[in-house]
Amino acid sequence: MLSLDLHFERGEFQLAARAEIGPGVTGICGASGAGKSTLLALLAGLLHPSSGCLRFSDEALVDTATGRFIPAWRRHFGLVFQDGLLFPHLSVRDNLLYGWHRLEPGERHFDLHTVLELMEIGSLIARRPAQLSGGERQRVALGRALLYSPRLLLLDEPLSSLDDRLKQQILPFLKRVKEETRIPMIYVSHSRPEVDYLADRVLTMESGRLLVESPLPADGRGMG
Repeated sequence: MLSLDLHFERGEFQLAARAEIGPGVTGICGASGAGKSTLLALLAGLLHPSSGCLRFSDEALVDTATGRFIPAWRRHFGLVFQDGLLFPHLSVRDNLLYGWHRLEPGERHFDLHTVLELMEIGSLIARRPAQLSGGERQRVALGRALLYSPRLLLLDEPLSSLDDRLKQQILPFLKRVKEETRIPMIYVSHSRPEVDYLADRVLTMESGRLLVESPLPADGRGMG
């Protein structure tokens, strides 16, 4: 599904990531500063690699040898990063529906009411991002990404600002998204229990290098 061979340099930091990633959920774990968020930004099209190539299914998104670079808005990937990246001038409702309005009716896997209930954000619908707490912004960002019905969902520590109760509510919803819609996900988290609950495979980032898969627990996965 996703084939990548990417190199990126910024100052003294160097990233090298090569992998073939299949359907389902791929977890990426690693210490702070290892390059996990940088890798997601490269996949999303928010950063240009120094060299390399990236393919999704049969489509070449990046090929530095030929100068090909498909911008983020044309990749139809859902993005949820640590800071939410909400549009500050739009209400919560308009943020949630920003991508949804651009889809054909048959492409919409979720409706606004379902997302409002599951994320517990119905009371926030008229607010602007500046009026939200960090956890509220993350829930809105996650809801917006899901309403966009993306062909790939990129999640960078999406639950780190939420309390345990909301994590326990949202994680099963993400698992249903995985099982019922088969939207592939790349899930970055410092929490191994979160990754193990959702992921079909786990990769590790260490000092800018994407390492071989780590085995998932043989006795079942969960948040306990």
